[in-house]
Amino acid sequence: EDALTKMAAAESNLDKPKSDAESPKLSELLDSGWKALDEVDSTNEPTGSHPIQVKIKRAILQLEEASRMATQLDLFSRNEELEEIATADLKYLLLPALLGALTMKQVNLAQRLEQVRKARVYFWDFLKRSQDYDIMKFELPKPAGEPSDEAADEAAEELSSRPPTTNTSDLIAMAVRRQAKIERYKQKKETEAKLSEIKAAVDSGQAEDEIVRDFYLLNVRRWVSIAVEEIESIDQEIEILKRMEGLKKNAAQPSRAPHHRPPMKPFILTKDAVQARVFGAGYPSLPTMTVDDWYEQHRKQGILPDQGIPRSAADLDSEEREKEEKERQIENDDEEALQKARDWDNWKDTHRRGYGNRKNMG
Repeated sequence: EDALTKMAAAESNLDKPKSDAESPKLSELLDSGWKALDEVDSTNEPTGSHPIQVKIKRAILQLEEASRMATQLDLFSRNEELEEIATADLKYLLLPALLGALTMKQVNLAQRLEQVRKARVYFWDFLKRSQDYDIMKFELPKPAGEPSDEAADEAAEELSSRPPTTNTSDLIAMAVRRQAKIERYKQKKETEAKLSEIKAAVDSGQAEDEIVRDFYLLNVRRWVSIAVEEIESIDQEIEILKRMEGLKKNAAQPSRAPHHRPPMKPFILTKDAVQARVFGAGYPSLPTMTVDDWYEQHRKQGILPDQGIPRSAADLDSEEREKEEKERQIENDDEEALQKARDWDNWKDTHRRGYGNRKNMG
């Protein structure tokens, strides 16, 4: 806790105005912020840890102060050429790139969208100035917020909703982007190799002016490649963060409660009223219902399997004819029909229902 308290106190001291005697020089602010970024990149400690986040914020404040001082001194102008910039001032071209890199390393999920947008502004400002001085050839990304009109957003949504199609122009554009990325990677590796060769001489302070100038220009070219890749990554992250915000807003809106059918209460289905009285005598007892009661209840509700299915006219006619024929035979005292009816009643009295039906029973 003592260490964290000291870090917080040191962080708060950065915001306090300093006297002219205590104010660091422009070169000291840049060197301190640049060194902090290198330490954060090389450390094994998690970037989200409190000590690292304090170091990142301190470095950002130092580089922001250095940017204000460089602006007041008018170190750079669009009307001058690269050769006109003093060798000692070349390294200050890196200020927005270093600020963008440090801003991307801040960990704050609640303000992540704001942070990546801010970092994109830093990287784009660095690339625009590098292009103005024609330091190296590259394609400058679009500024933040272009296109920002609603029509462009609707067109993008419409295109995203369509099924993916691949035409010749898309394939050519993909090939061009891939080739540009390969070229940037090669340039970055060549630049880093040259930097490692002359870095020791520059750090010793004994290098000639031409070597020092090449050292800072190589650093600027290296950061151009990094900034282009960072902006591509930031644009993708911004889209994801926007979608996440939209999902959160939709989840926060009250949704209509789904209509649930009331659960059915359990009951015992019995064969007749006698069984209903027997099964319903226990405690705690379940409601009982005979087959006839169950059938009548479902018939009234219209949920029987054969309800709602219209019968054909032929079936109705045949049933009516059978009923009429039976009535006519009974009225005429047909001996044969009466005998068949008596035999059937006698057979049912001596045989239980289903007797002799051995189908599918082995």
